[in-house]
Amino acid sequence: MSSFFGQHLRLSLFGQSHGEGIGITMDGFPAGMTIDMDRLSAMMARRAPGQSAMTTPRREADLPEFLSGVMDGRTTGQPIAAVIRNTSQRSRDYGDGVDLARPGHADYTGHVRYFGFEDWRGGGHFSGRLTAPIVLAGALCMQWLERQGVRVECHVKQLGDIVDASLLDVPEETDLSYLKTMALPVLREGLDRDMEAAVLAARERQDSVGGVLECRAVGLPAGLGAPFFDSAESVLSHLLFAIPAVKGVEFGEGFAFASMPGSSANDPFRMDGERIVTETNHAGGLNGGITNGMPVVFRCVIRATPSIAREQRTVSLKSHENAEIAIRGRHDPCILPRAVPVVEAMTAIGLMELWKERAACVR
Repeated sequence: MSSFFGQHLRLSLFGQSHGEGIGITMDGFPAGMTIDMDRLSAMMARRAPGQSAMTTPRREADLPEFLSGVMDGRTTGQPIAAVIRNTSQRSRDYGDGVDLARPGHADYTGHVRYFGFEDWRGGGHFSGRLTAPIVLAGALCMQWLERQGVRVECHVKQLGDIVDASLLDVPEETDLSYLKTMALPVLREGLDRDMEAAVLAARERQDSVGGVLECRAVGLPAGLGAPFFDSAESVLSHLLFAIPAVKGVEFGEGFAFASMPGSSANDPFRMDGERIVTETNHAGGLNGGITNGMPVVFRCVIRATPSIAREQRTVSLKSHENAEIAIRGRHDPCILPRAVPVVEAMTAIGLMELWKERAACVR
């Protein structure tokens, strides 16, 4: 199985979309942190379904139950185990078993991988529903990182053909806290209205739309990460690609480096008082797989939601014949609004893993 992550902050994910519940265990989380439950709930609510016309009407309270590792509102240092009960399943929308493989989904590959014994209801363990406990774990990591002076910020860089400004051009001291209050967080004023119109238009066409999320972490010290296999990029990419629908990740200028000469791509070092900084941040805060103290900036591509009502070609896994399918049920015409807190959560988890690995190297 691949439901484990981390060497210093160990996570294990469990549950299925239409099972009794979903949850996560965390081993290695520091003792003594007072949990701000209001902020944790707010981050969970941003990921939850049923928040606007742009998301699936499925409604889940997503209230976590801490089974261990938390007492009197503080972390104990022992393994944290939390479960989120499923309360709004409609398995009838998926028929009586896996037959017609939904294009873009893991119906076929999961059926082959688990020899036909997989829980197929609502996508089972492959479902985006499993990102709820990930956001729970990420919210805890976020609160710990903030106590170390680190903040994580994310916005919709692109939705369909609509493009926002870049965090690479925003000074690190800029207050972007307002992004966490927006259904479609963007940097350019009013652009969210254009994006929402594009999402609703896609829904009217019985289609869906994807885009790009851009994220940055500000306040990180230099020295987190390692060369090669445990580089900061490797750790963060590992987690980001675990998010359903993420199909590409780039750091700093990313693929734009292909057309940049070294004289333009390099970030000159300078002194800012006692602090070493770079004049530009084309590398996205990373050199040799290690943070350099500048904001870590990356982007990830989110594919359009594969669940669409429009008729599509497929095959029957039972009869091995060609067939057609129109997907019923409650689905997002665009996953970007709900994916923002998931990307933030995965970023916080990865950064905390890197932080703890660095601490383990100190003698």
